[in-house]
Amino acid sequence: MAILSGDLRDTLQKEFEELPGKVKLVVFTQEFECAHCRENTSLAQEVAALSDQVDIEVNDFVLDEKVVERYGVDKIPAIVVEGEKDYGIRFYGVPAGYEFASLIEALKAVSAGESGLAPKTREAPAGLKDPLHLQVLVTPTCPYCPMAVQLAHRMAIESDMVRADMVEATEFPHLVHKYNVFGVPKTVVNEVVDFEGAQPEALFLAQVMKAATK
Repeated sequence: MAILSGDLRDTLQKEFEELPGKVKLVVFTQEFECAHCRENTSLAQEVAALSDQVDIEVNDFVLDEKVVERYGVDKIPAIVVEGEKDYGIRFYGVPAGYEFASLIEALKAVSAGESGLAPKTREAPAGLKDPLHLQVLVTPTCPYCPMAVQLAHRMAIESDMVRADMVEATEFPHLVHKYNVFGVPKTVVNEVVDFEGAQPEALFLAQVMKAATK
């Protein structure tokens, strides 16, 4: 049974006609002990089928060790959105509900190779000398979460020093406990800075960059 409705498929097909560059969805899954892997893979396959500009590669999290290591994937289900290079954009957990929009926006941005950040916002990540790892914990029913996820992903496109993960909180309860998540979105940066809520671009960047000084 298809996950995407016919109307949504038609809409996305038209949008994808404007994709300027190739995109690859690199999926990580396994057959057993992964409750949401099949749904995640099916969703990625349906999205990839909408355009010749979108390819898909499905990897077994256990068997394809070298690929897992190359992309630094540490949990499943996972999707890497890769363009002319790996920008560090990761989805952990099914990007369903409101987060489906984040997957589509990441795909478009990676295809163009453009972050879409404001000129002033671009300066800080472009000047980073040390890595920043952003984890944005979300739920599919949170209407504010995509703003934080998409800003994190745009920062990753802007700088090779940034890796940005969407983490679907309900699928990874151990991370909810580890990071004391009582509300979403919650953004964790390098395990040393965290903040809650969807924030404007400049404020989100300022919060993220605090980790660069710690």
